[in-house]
Amino acid sequence: MGGQITRNTLHDSIGSSFPVPSHRCHHKQKHCPPALSGGGLPATPLLFHPHTKGSQILMDLSHKAVKRQASFCNAITFSNRPVLIYEQVRLKITKKQCCWSGALRLGFTSKDPSRIHPDSLPKYACPDLVSQSGFWAKALPEEFANEGNIIAFWVDKKGRVFYRINESAAMLFFSGVRTADPLWALVDVYGLTRGVQLLDSELVLPDCLRPRSFTALRRPSLRCEADEARLSVSLCDLNVPGADGEDGAPPAGCPIPQNSLNSQHSRALPAQLDGDLRFHALRAGAHVRILDEQTVARLEHGRDERALVFTSRPVRVAETIFIKVTRSGGARPGALSFGVTTCDPGTLRPADLPFSPEALVDRKEFWAVCRVPGPLHSGDILGLVVNADGELHLSHNGAPAGMQLCVDASQPLWMLFSLHGAITQVRILGTAPNSPVSLPESPVTPGLGQWSDECTICYEHAVDTVIYTCGHMCLCYSCGLRLKKALHACCPICRRPIKDIIKTYRSS
Repeated sequence: MGGQITRNTLHDSIGSSFPVPSHRCHHKQKHCPPALSGGGLPATPLLFHPHTKGSQILMDLSHKAVKRQASFCNAITFSNRPVLIYEQVRLKITKKQCCWSGALRLGFTSKDPSRIHPDSLPKYACPDLVSQSGFWAKALPEEFANEGNIIAFWVDKKGRVFYRINESAAMLFFSGVRTADPLWALVDVYGLTRGVQLLDSELVLPDCLRPRSFTALRRPSLRCEADEARLSVSLCDLNVPGADGEDGAPPAGCPIPQNSLNSQHSRALPAQLDGDLRFHALRAGAHVRILDEQTVARLEHGRDERALVFTSRPVRVAETIFIKVTRSGGARPGALSFGVTTCDPGTLRPADLPFSPEALVDRKEFWAVCRVPGPLHSGDILGLVVNADGELHLSHNGAPAGMQLCVDASQPLWMLFSLHGAITQVRILGTAPNSPVSLPESPVTPGLGQWSDECTICYEHAVDTVIYTCGHMCLCYSCGLRLKKALHACCPICRRPIKDIIKTYRSS
């Protein structure tokens, strides 16, 4: 059936069913009574609402699994019936697409989805939908948006929303939900999260729950990435020297990294660099300073998590920006986040910016943020370039690190950096127009000769279609036809509007 996922496809991508876990109190070594899964729940199973959904949502015939077919937004969904107080809405993440930023948005609404026209749904649950009366939602931390993770969320009688990942302890998510009215579950399949499946809902006993805050969570109980992957790393325990020199001497007993600029300079930088790019005067954080003719950004005390800095102008397509790490916290693991935004920093105030970089994606402008993979040390050089296809590639000391983000290169894009963890000072070394930095071909952008690549929508048929006008080859012809008919149809790679699709044929 057009625009729907078949049962067999879902079985292959989702896998076998999962047993219902027993619930335990995490504050004491004792078992709670089993969750009420029979008489306590309505006879109607909790499914996705079949009609009220975002324009990019594909739903299977059972109404238990949904998938975003393109872009990173327009994927808001609802439950088919109201949920009970303490009824856990349980989701399994079945598909992750790493070229985007941000993850699931979860929450509730007092508006009956049957009375909401699908065309009236905004692109984003946050901030667009939650700004309207009767909608409450928040973004799930990106590090929990891994394929196979099971997320359960629910609301208590006081209007507090909690969630847990797999077998972890319950965590307070947000509060303020009005529980006097019926509530439907709200799930926005946003950003990194491309597909989710509804599992059987469960009731939990209120006295079994002693929720803890997110920061109190013990990470060994989760199947997630390393600790450094979280963007909102606490800076409170750093003790950074306040000397004004760029490359201050390391503390006593701290060895100088071997991969310093002395050994990496020749192959990490081109022969000529332009020097017109600077850091913008705007910075978020009382302890962040812009020094040396606005080429150096320094976090002096590490007691403010809003350590954000921006470039003074938009970056140009195919222009490589070279950043040098000039101060790191010795034996501490390095942590540096970067991203792009369509928001002109000149229109912002420091108070407009959130404490955590991952919360930037909830703003109305386009923001995309990710972390530099791997540890960083003083002297390391990063190269960042946005190509004509909207792919942001990264190099580390001259070695390609691959594509990190997909962005809209047709709009002005300012680059941003977040100093946190051990990375307390960076310098803009300069830019190189059209500079080759040994970037490999993107794994999500099929080349002209890769006829065996699978369609990025159905993952079954070979790519044989060119999108006009952007020129990307990422679809089979049948999926291209369906996508072209969709509301606000856009390319899955660069998100430019689709004017037409053209089927291609091999000469051989």
